[in-house]
Amino acid sequence: MAKINMVQALNLSLHEAMEKDDSVLVMGEDVGVNGGVFRVTDGLYDKFGRDRVIDSPIAESGILGTAIGMAIAGLKPVIEMQFSGFSYEMMHQMEGNASRMRTRSRGQFSVPLVVRMPYGGGVRALEHHSESKEAYYGHTAGVKVVMPSTPSNAGVLLKEAIDDPDPVIFMEPKRSYRSFKEPLVHGDFSIGKAELLEAGEDITVISWGAMMRDTLKACDMIRADREFKPEIIDLLTISPMDVHTIINSVKKTGRCVVIQEAQQSFGPASEIIAVINDEALMYLEAPVRRVTMYDVVVPLFAREQMYMPSKEKIVRAIRETLEF
Repeated sequence: MAKINMVQALNLSLHEAMEKDDSVLVMGEDVGVNGGVFRVTDGLYDKFGRDRVIDSPIAESGILGTAIGMAIAGLKPVIEMQFSGFSYEMMHQMEGNASRMRTRSRGQFSVPLVVRMPYGGGVRALEHHSESKEAYYGHTAGVKVVMPSTPSNAGVLLKEAIDDPDPVIFMEPKRSYRSFKEPLVHGDFSIGKAELLEAGEDITVISWGAMMRDTLKACDMIRADREFKPEIIDLLTISPMDVHTIINSVKKTGRCVVIQEAQQSFGPASEIIAVINDEALMYLEAPVRRVTMYDVVVPLFAREQMYMPSKEKIVRAIRETLEF
């Protein structure tokens, strides 16, 4: 089976969704003629035409506002925020309209749209191209937030997001876009369900998005010199969070480390720890540790790697938790 990267997997899913359903369309800055900044929408314009692959003005609030109207009218728009750092311009439309429409209309209208946005650091980009702000959207009631980690789960989850009756923020780790390939596996991935990558008994290790590969490599580094059976969870969906999988795992292992690319304060790791304290506190044999970015603006190139959560930091946190 041929191996493909995440960009190719996302592109394939968009092709398949648009072929299957005429109501699916793509809209955003440079998504049409140019095929998108990262080429995720490459080839769609030539195949489906300008009415279904729409190059928009540089106006993020206008892109989402238009998509909300399209969704209420029966279409399924998949819009692209060129970088997650540009998405704040759409925040009023998302929080004030898209997220509330089902409740506001007492179920008369739904807003089935997807907002794709490349996020994260590690690619030597500028500050507004490098942050990981999933907490903003996870805190917004009525919105689902998905963060895939591999070509396979990205491709399946994008199609799930397109079929979802409510707005979905689909955050794509651009550090993982072309960094590795794998055979495309149509696994049982669904929004709101974490993936148990590895069953174990020593410690629960939780991550998502681009940090998943670093987390797996860190666990392999520990295995090199000690007996080590971690239970590794890929969260996949920030909201709604798969609390059931997290709690069952922590009750079994008694220890947990959470790794996020986002800054430390008020991030998903904090919510995970709060959930563990609520539901599994008496099962813990050590405090739950976080490995995160620092609470500062993303630095420029020279200091970016110092800022990112490294494999070494993950290894240290796991070792200290195991030895507590």
